[in-house]
Parts: sequence; C-alpha cells; structure tokens
Amino acid sequence: MEKETKIMSVRDAIIMAMSEEMRRDESVFLMGEDVGIFGGDFGTSVGMLDEFGKERVRDTPISENAISGAAIGAAMTGMRPIVDVTFMDFVVYMMDNIVNQAAKTRYMFGGKGQIPVVFRCAAGGGVGSAAQHSQSLEAWFTHIPGLKVVAPGTPADVKGILKAAIRDNNPVIFLEYKAQFNMKGEVPLDPDFVLPIGKADIKKEGKDVSVITYGRMLERVMQAAKEVEEAEGVSVEVVDLRTLKPLDKDTVLESVKKTGKVLLVNDAHKTGGFIGEVAATIAESDAFDYLDGRILRLAGEDVPIPYNQTLEAAMIPSVERIKKYILKLVNNR
Repeated sequence: MEKETKIMSVRDAIIMAMSEEMRRDESVFLMGEDVGIFGGDFGTSVGMLDEFGKERVRDTPISENAISGAAIGAAMTGMRPIVDVTFMDFVVYMMDNIVNQAAKTRYMFGGKGQIPVVFRCAAGGGVGSAAQHSQSLEAWFTHIPGLKVVAPGTPADVKGILKAAIRDNNPVIFLEYKAQFNMKGEVPLDPDFVLPIGKADIKKEGKDVSVITYGRMLERVMQAAKEVEEAEGVSVEVVDLRTLKPLDKDTVLESVKKTGKVLLVNDAHKTGGFIGEVAATIAESDAFDYLDGRILRLAGEDVPIPYNQTLEAAMIPSVERIKKYILKLVNNR
C-alpha cells in the first residue's frame, strides 16, 4: 500500500488530501462559497458533501471577510478549518483577519493560542480570467511573520504538502494554480503520505546552471531544461522551492555553489516578487563567491493580467523565454 500510486489530476489530489485528513481527524472541516452541492468553483470538493455532510462541508455567504473571521475563530477553539478562498484575488477582503489576527495570535499570546487554518488560494493566470482573477500574490504573505506560504507544482506534491498544511498548527497560505487543476501525475495513495513544509526538492540534477522556481512555472522550467539539454547540451539543475516560507535556503545555496549560475523564475509580477528575496538571500550568502555570472530573474510583466489570452500569454514566462534566459547565462551574454 505504501508504494502504490495512481495517475490523477491536481484537482483530484486536492480532494484526496482533504478527504483523508477529514477521515483521520474530526476537527478538520471545509468551508467556503459553493463548496457543498456545487463541489467548489473549480471542482475541488466534488463528492465531499456526500461523504462528510453539511456540518463538515459548509457553504458560506459571499463574504470573504466573514469566512476568514469565522475560520480563525473556529481554529482558536480547536477546530482545523480549510478555507476555499477560490480566486486568490479575493484574499484582499480577508487581509485584516489573516495578517492582523491569524498571523499574530500565537506570538502575542506567548504560544498559548494556535491558529491551525489553511487558506487555499487559486492563483495565477493562463485561463483567461483577466486582471481581477489571475494574480499571484504570494509576496504579500511571505512578508508577514507568523504565516507559512506553500506553492507545490506537481499532483504528488500538492497532496503531500496540503496534508502537511492541514496538520500544521499555524496559518498556512496554500497556492494552487488554476492552469494546473487538470495537470496529471502519479500520486501516492498512502494516507500517511505527508511532505515536510520547508523542504525544497531537486526535480532535475544538473551541473551548468541552477533554475530555481515553484508552483505553475515548474512544469515550464522542466520542459525548457529538457529542450536545452537535448539541443544545446546544457545541463540544467531544477530546484523546486515548494515552500516559500519557510524557505529551504540550504538546498538553494548548495545548488548555486554546484553550478555557479542561477536563474529565478516565477509568474508573479517582477517588482517586489518573491524571487527577488531568493536573489538577495543568495547575494548575501557565501554562495555569492561561487557565482560565475549575474543572478537573473524571469517573472511576469509589471502590468495587470490581460483578458485577451494572446496578450496574457505574452506577459507570463514561456518555455521559449526560459530557454533564452538559460542560454544567456550559460553563454555569459
């Protein structure tokens, strides 16, 4: 049973993770808009109402402020809520509760209060949802002490890290990418398959350049790495952060020391984006002495995400642009 896997989508991996944790622990419950009969705006709770009932799969009013407040209050009483935020853009209505209450409580009460709540945020563009429904706002939350922020990029990692987030005693911002809900991959069926928060993963070993990424961009980076290796003989190491906060600095810095060249890729806007923090971490460490070139960032353009899908595709890092940046680093141009 421990080694048994099944090919499934990110959407089904999310349902499996939540369902397993709700069977394991009666204090876990799901809440949000349309999570019940409708099965979630993105189909990420289909069938759960039938198994767990309306007390544990709770439809809420369209009021993100009320949803987040109720979830944090429930967490204070010993429950473990999972909040389906749907579009990450809506989290702006939850900011006071998340930033000023959930993130601060454990610290302000000397560790006596815990907020074990997961905010599941459907992030990123790629599906034509336009400027108010396509943002990746992780940098806002990584700035706040007391919050954990995770962004897995494969179905197996989605399952393992979501289960870890549900079991964590701190508030966790869980990014899931709209463009990847149908992405498929092998997922362990073991109910105890849990991945640690705070541990990056080397998705591909290499020796010429390190490409550091997370979330939706992982799939494109892997494709670009494969193509430049086959066409140009460039050996690319792909570092999947999986967890942004806490950041696995050791894995990042060891990869940089190994290759001496580093490209950072995400689909959030470039200015103030999280990969800038990773670049600064590298620059102020002893890994800086191993660099054989500039640290490059490839990110989404600093414009609102267009509704037109041709324009939208132009502002998000593509496989071709990732390959171009890799070759720019390797060739020192």
